[in-house]
Amino acid sequence: MKRLRTAGVIVLALLLVAGGVAWTQRGVIAEKVMAKVFDRAMGSDLPAELPDGLHVGLCGSGSPMPDPTRAGPCTVVIAGTRVFVVDSGTGSTKTLSLMNIPPARVDTVLITHFHSDHIADLGELMLQNWAAGARKTPLPIYGPTGVEQVVAGIDTEYTADRGYRIAHHGEKVVPPTGFGGQAHPFAITKGGPNVTIIDEPDLKVIAISVDHGPVDPAVGYLFIYKGRSVLVSGDTVPCARLEAAAKNVDVLVHEGLQPDLVNLQHEAAVAHHRDNLAAILHDILSYHTTPEQAAAMAQRAGAKYLLFTHVIPPLPIRALEGPFLGKARSLYRGPIRVGRDGDLISLPAGGTLVVYSNRLKDLF
Repeated sequence: MKRLRTAGVIVLALLLVAGGVAWTQRGVIAEKVMAKVFDRAMGSDLPAELPDGLHVGLCGSGSPMPDPTRAGPCTVVIAGTRVFVVDSGTGSTKTLSLMNIPPARVDTVLITHFHSDHIADLGELMLQNWAAGARKTPLPIYGPTGVEQVVAGIDTEYTADRGYRIAHHGEKVVPPTGFGGQAHPFAITKGGPNVTIIDEPDLKVIAISVDHGPVDPAVGYLFIYKGRSVLVSGDTVPCARLEAAAKNVDVLVHEGLQPDLVNLQHEAAVAHHRDNLAAILHDILSYHTTPEQAAAMAQRAGAKYLLFTHVIPPLPIRALEGPFLGKARSLYRGPIRVGRDGDLISLPAGGTLVVYSNRLKDLF
């Protein structure tokens, strides 16, 4: 018994010594862990690792409202190895990188409309695409008429920074010809016919007019690749043209605003005499879609999966996802997900498989 006690004391002493060494060496240990994290991040390129197919992810599932868990509106669509970004909300470029989708891999940007929260990070995306990838031509940016003004403004805003980068890194690293964006405007009328942006044997990208009045123009985008399809709604109230485009799509990525929860914000704003904010919270109810409306539309259209983004209001805890959805689950028989940053849905080509993952989960 005495020997056991002695052995226990020795083991405890050794553990204390080991713990003390680990504590004193914690900086060295943390540095080694950091090196492994950097190695894993630098060695990963999600678009190259995914199976051939159509993949849709949320690099920003939030709205203009402050939300520490969600970047501003941004959806990434990977068709084969081509990477498209739909909108570029605040902080979304960083989220894209954290998802192991290097901004330099973005081939094309598509803008749904020109509300500030949908273009706030466009300059950063353009810069990262250029500087991190030694791009030799400007990033193509498609959008309704008016996108040329947005792109020109951002190019002007970054003029001084362009000079700093070239002077510091040299023209080999940051080729002067690759700076900025190249606007590709297309004309589309409210309620008018769809506009085909890309029409290739394996890939089609189609702009659909939506109703976000008084914002005009405003569009959603339909992606079709090797028999798989994704529709990104943009900001809109329910509208017939979007519902027609959603017919039998594999994934409908739709905005969602829950009036019951926004009304709680409105009541608080009124109580504290935040009059301007109260007015805005009242007004936003008129040009978004409720989860119930989106669910009913998805059911009528035969959409196979409903993913909510542009989540209004913020949902700081998962327990609020139920109140956010309201009666949506009773109106739509397919799978519904309240989107979070890092969500990725993969649709391998030539089949019906749907695979969900989150690229930010267990990041470190």
